[in-house]
Amino acid sequence: MFKRTLVTTALPYANGPVHIGHLAGVYVPADIYVRYLRLKGREVLFVGGSDEHGVPVTIRARKEGITTQQVVDRYHELIKSSFERFGISFDVYSRTTSAIHHKFASDFFRKLYDEGKFIEQTTEQFYDPETGHFLTDRNIRGECPHCHAAGAYGDQCEKCGSTLSPEELINPYNAETGNALVKKPTSHWYLPLDQYQQWLEKWILEDHKEWRPNVYGQCKSWLDGGLRPRAVTRDLDWGIPVPVEGAEGKVLYVWFDAPIGYISNTKELCDAQPERFGKWETWWKDDTTRLIHFIGKDNIVFHCIVFPAMLKAEGSYILPDNVPSNEFLNLEGDKISTSRNWAVWLNEYLDDFPGKQDVLRYVLTANAPETKDNDFTWADFQARNNNELVAIYGNFVNRALVLTNKYFGGKVPTSSDFTDYDRQTIDEFKNVKEQLESLLEEFRFRDALKEAMNLARIGNKYLADTEPWKLAKTDMDRTATILNLSLQIAANLSIAFEPFLPFSSEKLRKMLGMETVNWDALGSLNLLSAGAQLGEVSLLFEKMDDEPIQKQLDRLARIKKENEEAAKQAELANWKPQPVKTPVSIDDFDKMDIRVATVLNCQPVKKSERLLQFTLSDGFGERTILSGIAQSYPDPSVLIGKQVLYIANFPPRKMMGIESQGMILSAVDADGKLVVTTTFRTVHDGAAVG
Repeated sequence: MFKRTLVTTALPYANGPVHIGHLAGVYVPADIYVRYLRLKGREVLFVGGSDEHGVPVTIRARKEGITTQQVVDRYHELIKSSFERFGISFDVYSRTTSAIHHKFASDFFRKLYDEGKFIEQTTEQFYDPETGHFLTDRNIRGECPHCHAAGAYGDQCEKCGSTLSPEELINPYNAETGNALVKKPTSHWYLPLDQYQQWLEKWILEDHKEWRPNVYGQCKSWLDGGLRPRAVTRDLDWGIPVPVEGAEGKVLYVWFDAPIGYISNTKELCDAQPERFGKWETWWKDDTTRLIHFIGKDNIVFHCIVFPAMLKAEGSYILPDNVPSNEFLNLEGDKISTSRNWAVWLNEYLDDFPGKQDVLRYVLTANAPETKDNDFTWADFQARNNNELVAIYGNFVNRALVLTNKYFGGKVPTSSDFTDYDRQTIDEFKNVKEQLESLLEEFRFRDALKEAMNLARIGNKYLADTEPWKLAKTDMDRTATILNLSLQIAANLSIAFEPFLPFSSEKLRKMLGMETVNWDALGSLNLLSAGAQLGEVSLLFEKMDDEPIQKQLDRLARIKKENEEAAKQAELANWKPQPVKTPVSIDDFDKMDIRVATVLNCQPVKKSERLLQFTLSDGFGERTILSGIAQSYPDPSVLIGKQVLYIANFPPRKMMGIESQGMILSAVDADGKLVVTTTFRTVHDGAAVG
């Protein structure tokens, strides 16, 4: 049915580098799939690019005191070069600030506008009167209405995880300036998604039940909730101007213009190399083309509901056949966050671990968040390198090549008759091609990698069991057969791992003297001819010592400490006192007997996480009071010798088997910790407060 495949990847924002979460979620799986299709000899086009519009880039520009164009120029080049160094094999990687994209997106909008596919609505949106800007949800902050954390975003509270809207925030303000916000009416054009509800329900829920459960489930949830019109323009001075008279100061919303970048980037490539790639319309308007979007789960709605509705509204484009979205990758047990610098940045990894692209590709694929969120740890990274790539794959290849050099002068030995064990080994990997194909076609890259590594395990076990280094002393014919079969397995590995580990696969082929790669030859025992000269042998993978790993852990520890301090400062900066309670009379106050006492001893109460036991000198003798402030005072000995205020006429109360004779007075600080109250200067124990 399909003659060709068009593969796109989510466009990364050009306001910072790419990190491992992006790689695991989008770019590594997409590259694996494209490399596999190319090995199969299929016609495929791999399209990527930078998303250079939207608010994040303008904020970074203002922070750095440079132009927005300078920001996107810098990060576009950084992202593009990082992808190239890492082996993400795009056919085209362009950008949304290109002249081609601006015209294409503008024409796309205008066509829908002229055909009456949009509706115009006036709504009230948050506005900063001091800067003169309307704000997006992400650039509005305030107090979370659920957990009351300060600094929650207008779309989500990162502390409790609640999904929010700016209207729900308590005391919303401009995240960039801290200015208070007002509501102001503004008019925009909307794509009426509700008009496409019935069509989308059939197209997704009935026609694409093969989509991943996370993709299908999220789409169903949105559809079940009922679709509503979505704005395609916004008030901003950075972006593609809305091509309508009277729309001055308005640009195309970034979510609308960015996916059109897939099409404009394809046009840019095809216009430049028509003899190689043909016409761009063939890739986007011919129903024999299969369109695949690789994205993260935060982009599912845009690529499965919004963008298809845009294409349907235009009327001449093909629709995505599959959208294999991954879940999120965490880092050392914490959510990756660009704003908190909690990430492993690709450009920094490439500098810190030169020549180790395939190690990261392997770990990210082996730990891919295909069905649920997963966690990247440096300990796992080191272990997978040392225990799998080095100890299994690399060890097998190195032994096979070194032994061939030692006993046969570096030439592929001639094989004689196979033993039953040889045939048993051959049977174990004879179906590897079909198994890998089945998994790769279903976008199950993690399982496919396991199958490829299983082939290396088979080879490693075969060499360990047959021990050709011992047989060489008595039976060179048998040794030749073992090493020939081992080299054939190694040659198969260079093909099986090509989509996953392109750098090491190329290195292995050079060591084996292989010039070409043919997927159809996978599983063959005749990939290397007897007598063929092997290339220069070197280690395929190197063991990873503790030092570079510890360096990365130390870096994260510093960042974590900086983030904790920044969060504390933010809480202090945004702290406001609790509202004053209902007024009371002086008589009510006089009923409380507040006294001063000196702390003689203070210690944790056994089997309690929150209670401290105070022994006080109260002017009459000693008094015991329990107070639930243990988490605020991990070292309670600092309170010994201090004077504190307490309520003396509370009735005694038993807690944890200990009688408490009063209540210590504490104040709640901005960070939520309790601080015991004291006097300005030392006074007599038992002195009354009034």
